[in-house]
Amino acid sequence: MPTTKKTVKKEEKETPKKAAPKGKYTYANGKRKSAVARVRLYKGTGEITINDKTISEYVAVKALIGLIKSPFKLTGHVNKFDVSAKVDGGGVTAQAEAVRHGIVKSLIEADPLAKPVLKKAGLITRDSRTKERKKFGLKRARKAPQFSKR
Repeated sequence: MPTTKKTVKKEEKETPKKAAPKGKYTYANGKRKSAVARVRLYKGTGEITINDKTISEYVAVKALIGLIKSPFKLTGHVNKFDVSAKVDGGGVTAQAEAVRHGIVKSLIEADPLAKPVLKKAGLITRDSRTKERKKFGLKRARKAPQFSKR
C-alpha cells in the first residue's frame, strides 16, 4: 500500500520592513573588539533601529539599551535624533558599545558643542582592548601547562 505525503505549507512570517528615515543625516563608524557599527543620525523623534529592528527587539538586555542611549542623555538630545545602525561582528555587548561609539561620533558631527561633555565622560575614545592572541607552547594567551620537576 503506497503512502502519500501531505504537503504542509509553512506560514511564512514576513516582518514588514520599516522605511528608513529620509533626509539629511550624519554618518559615523563605531568600533569595539571585532564589532563594527555603521551609524546614521537623522533629525527625528528618538527612534533607534539596529539591523532593521527596533532597539528593544535587537537588544534583550535593558542595561545595554541604556548604554546605547547614554550619549543622548549626557548631551540633552533625548528624542531629537533618529538612529539607524547596521552592526556586524562581535558579541551582544561589543555590538552595543560599537553602536554607542558610532552615535557619539555622529553626534559630534551634528552638534560640535556636545564634544566637551562627551570627552569628559570618556565616550569619544575607541576602546581598543581586544582578545590577546594565543602563544605557541601555551594553552591560551598566558596559561602554561603544569610544570613538573621530575
